[in-house]
Amino acid sequence: MTGKIIRIIHTRRDGTLVEGSRKGDGAFELLRPHGFRYFPSLGCLTGNFDNPQTVAWRCLTKVCSAVGKVRNRRCNTCNRAFAVSGLSEEEFHATFVPVTNRRFTEVSRCSVERDGVRCQRELSSRGLCRTHTNQWKRATGRNKQPLFHGTLEEWIRDAATPHEDALSTCLVGGCELEGSPGSGLCGIHNKRWKEHRASAGGSADDLSTWIEFQPPYLATHQFSLATLGPVARLEILYVLQQRDGRNQKIEPSAIRPVVQRLGRMQSVLRADPELLDPTVWSSASNFSALMREVAWSLERAHERFLGIEPTDKLVWDLKAVGHPSKYRTAGPPGTRASKVDFSTIKQPWLRETVMEWARSTRPESQRFRHHVSACLIASKALGRLPGGGMDPVAQQFAQMTAVVQAFRVLPKEDGSPHTNKHRRDLLSALFTVLDFGRSAGMLETLPRSFGRHKSHRIAPEEPNEDEIGKAVPESVIRQLDSRLDLLGQGFPYRGYAPKDIEAMFQAVYQVLRDTGRRPKEVVSLKRDCLEFAGSDSFLIWNNYKGKRLRRRLPITQETTEDIQVWAERRSGLITPHRSEPYLFPAITDSSRYAHLGSPNLARAMRLWVQSIDEIHSEGTGPDGLPVPFDREKIFPYAFRHSYAQRHADAGVPIDVLKELMDHKSADTTARYYKALKRKQEAVKTMRLHVVDRNGNPAPMTSNNAYEMRSVQVPFGGCVEPSNVKAGGQACPIRFQCAGCGFYRPDPSYLAAIEDQIRDLKTDKETALAMGTDEFVIRNLQDQIDAYKKVAANMHEQIAGLPEAEREELMESVKVLRKSRAARGRMLPLTVIKRGESSA
Repeated sequence: MTGKIIRIIHTRRDGTLVEGSRKGDGAFELLRPHGFRYFPSLGCLTGNFDNPQTVAWRCLTKVCSAVGKVRNRRCNTCNRAFAVSGLSEEEFHATFVPVTNRRFTEVSRCSVERDGVRCQRELSSRGLCRTHTNQWKRATGRNKQPLFHGTLEEWIRDAATPHEDALSTCLVGGCELEGSPGSGLCGIHNKRWKEHRASAGGSADDLSTWIEFQPPYLATHQFSLATLGPVARLEILYVLQQRDGRNQKIEPSAIRPVVQRLGRMQSVLRADPELLDPTVWSSASNFSALMREVAWSLERAHERFLGIEPTDKLVWDLKAVGHPSKYRTAGPPGTRASKVDFSTIKQPWLRETVMEWARSTRPESQRFRHHVSACLIASKALGRLPGGGMDPVAQQFAQMTAVVQAFRVLPKEDGSPHTNKHRRDLLSALFTVLDFGRSAGMLETLPRSFGRHKSHRIAPEEPNEDEIGKAVPESVIRQLDSRLDLLGQGFPYRGYAPKDIEAMFQAVYQVLRDTGRRPKEVVSLKRDCLEFAGSDSFLIWNNYKGKRLRRRLPITQETTEDIQVWAERRSGLITPHRSEPYLFPAITDSSRYAHLGSPNLARAMRLWVQSIDEIHSEGTGPDGLPVPFDREKIFPYAFRHSYAQRHADAGVPIDVLKELMDHKSADTTARYYKALKRKQEAVKTMRLHVVDRNGNPAPMTSNNAYEMRSVQVPFGGCVEPSNVKAGGQACPIRFQCAGCGFYRPDPSYLAAIEDQIRDLKTDKETALAMGTDEFVIRNLQDQIDAYKKVAANMHEQIAGLPEAEREELMESVKVLRKSRAARGRMLPLTVIKRGESSA
């Protein structure tokens, strides 16, 4: 029977639930994967606490019998002892012997022993049974004069006598605790019996009736159904078996309050619906979720007994129907949005067609909803026409035209328009259903004119070239890099240490920034995603959008080291089993993804961006101060645009960038090169506004003169011949540009000039504090005055331009600053040989 789920609950033809075959020791092997054993006479289930699906684990201390709900933890008693032990964890777990006052997995005995005879009575406190505890109190004079002067250990050794006769166990079935000689109940059940009599008054049960419905004392890995009637007990067992079949966790501590809520119910299926309503429960979601599952599973079982198929009804429960989902789901959906109501499609011929399409093709749930939504849109459009679309014979070309028009103008719930692709996909889904109906012989009376026609289509929109403008500017990326330590701080990712969470999200960001892969492609990287060829490193990734797997992308040594650092840290983490192959693990085995999910990445990045005090854009406002950057433009996918734009701005050949981006068509890649055209237009405008060091106009005669006869220096252009020849690295006066006759600034350098003025002021204050010679102070002040003069002259010239020219100039400023920022960043790619594929 190894590996099988042993069903002990069966349904007779008359609908009653009965028990199956019994094991030789009187217990059933119930819920095999979880290791629970069921004792019908007691209504008690005992789980295997070594199985993680039972949500019960032993304390890490070797000889401790405590069981908790958290894996790899010590119990509170052992934790307190470890804090003062001074031992390492390994030594403590191997050697510590706790003295406990509670029963966890077995009854502990009194510690009094003499001449090899051990006291057989149950441990109560201080390592003693109740009898010896009372004797110790009397001996030490807690009630009168002390009869014994010494420690507890000495009293146990010298004065205590062990009791060889064990007291009888509690009268409650399955309870292994000692019963008192008077009532026959253990201390716990005796207290409950008194509370029952006090609360029930004259209507209280007699002791034998009350005992019949009492659960025994339970450990963490146990739960009892003793309080339920015979049929209700079998119903709950059936629900647990269904849950076990889906390999879901069974948490005894969550089942106990559910059973308590049901009380002495005889049948859950026949119970008052209000009693099963989870909305009246506490905020503990696991309790209410389990109650929803109980109601759902029993309703489905009852419908199957009555011969009602889930697909025969107008309202389909997708879980009961069994439609596959491309997302991993755990358990029944309860009250979540898991039902599809076909009654909203008013035309019977259309409703029956889409229902039969779903029965026959069994599409995955998302595609199923998509097609039902398309039919609902068509139904509403037909309902607005004369006749309401009820007669299929009357549906002609004009009616289809009205339906298609409804798709063309389809709005979202908030009134904003749907994307062109979404509307086209919905219309195609409607045609798919109609084609199926005709092929299946269900729409023989529906005219052919009510179908596909070249005029009944939604033309695709041209790709939005502005998408390319979604790249995060390099200056913003540098600001993000400077606050990388904030990424992941405080982000909830259950089961991982805060520092590990931060390290993971920071590694994901670095890979996004330096490789330009899509978010899904990054979060799903495998642990063996690096490949080496000599001194070159490659990232092995999967292009899910293009359905091209195991692609090879050249990356820098810096990016390689970032991945290796995280991979080494990740190897020391305890991760879900499903996440084992992936570089960035998921939260739990029941997560929607087997790896870090893209939604979690987007949320973490959004929280990070919001936590940064200031993020400046590239330009400056009319007051000369930096303009805040729109934080909504920073999201994971934007870094793919940044990667592509960075390479295009640096002049990487289009065929090389196409390979790096893994684009199918070079036309997609070519859009990024429109920035080069924008740069040329910007230079054409900017060359007319070049000035000399005194702020006098010194325009360049052509674009070539602007880019070739001058060289970029930190605060403007330079036309000094030797410096131009050396690429700006051989300034004769060490970049004191404001005092040089070859200095040629323009408005695109205004922000850099103003930054330099602030830096010089800081340097001057520092020099004054250091008591520096006067000529140093004078030199710094002269530079400040010279740069101020240049900046003031340019601001004056810009203010004097007509508004249209001023706007054109400021747009050129943004383009040129962005282009220079891109050139200033080392590109994350290695040498690619011509003709070499990245695949």
